[in-house]
Amino acid sequence: MLRVSGKSVDVGDSLRERITEKVGEALSKYFQHGSSGHVTISREGSGFRADCVLHLDSGTVLEAHGVAQDAIAAADDAAVKIEKRLRRYKRRLKDRTATIRAHEAHQLAASYVIEAPDEDKEEQEGWSPVTIAESTAALRELSVSDAVAELDLTGAPVVVFRHAGSGGINIVYKRLDGNIGWIDPSPAPGK
Repeated sequence: MLRVSGKSVDVGDSLRERITEKVGEALSKYFQHGSSGHVTISREGSGFRADCVLHLDSGTVLEAHGVAQDAIAAADDAAVKIEKRLRRYKRRLKDRTATIRAHEAHQLAASYVIEAPDEDKEEQEGWSPVTIAESTAALRELSVSDAVAELDLTGAPVVVFRHAGSGGINIVYKRLDGNIGWIDPSPAPGK
C-alpha cells in the first residue's frame, strides 16, 4: 500500500495516481511480495520536493527524494531514484543468496521522540544536546561489505549491524569527505 500526501500542498487525484502508478510499477518489476510506503510532496524554496519511503517485508527501508520546479517533475525524479535503489537491492539479494544465513539475529532498540528546546534561549553551563528522535530497528547480522551495500542502498547516513564473523555490534557510516567509515568496538586480540 502506498500513501501519497502533501505537506502544505494540495495533491490532486491525477498526481496521486501518477505517483502510485510509477512507484507501483517499479515495485512490481522487482518484487512480487508486499511492501508499504509513503510519498510526501512539499514546497522547498521556489520549487517542490518529493520524499519517498518504502518499507519492504524483508525489513529494509528504502528512501529517495526528488527536487524540481514543479511537483510532477519532483515526484518523477523520486520515482526514478527509488526504482534505482530497488534494482540495486534486488541485485544484492541475488548476489547474496549463496551466503544468506537461515536465521538472522534480531535485537530491538527503544523508540521515542523528545521535543527540542527553543533555539532562541542561550546555552547554559552544563548544557548538553537533546536527542531529537530514535527509531526501532532490527539489528541484522551482516558482513561489513553487506552493511556498506545497505548503506548505499538505503541512503541512510549510518547502518548499525551485528557483525556476521565476530557477533559484535558494528557501525558503518558516510563520512563528510564522501568515503565510508567502519567502527568495530570489539577489543583488539590479546586484550
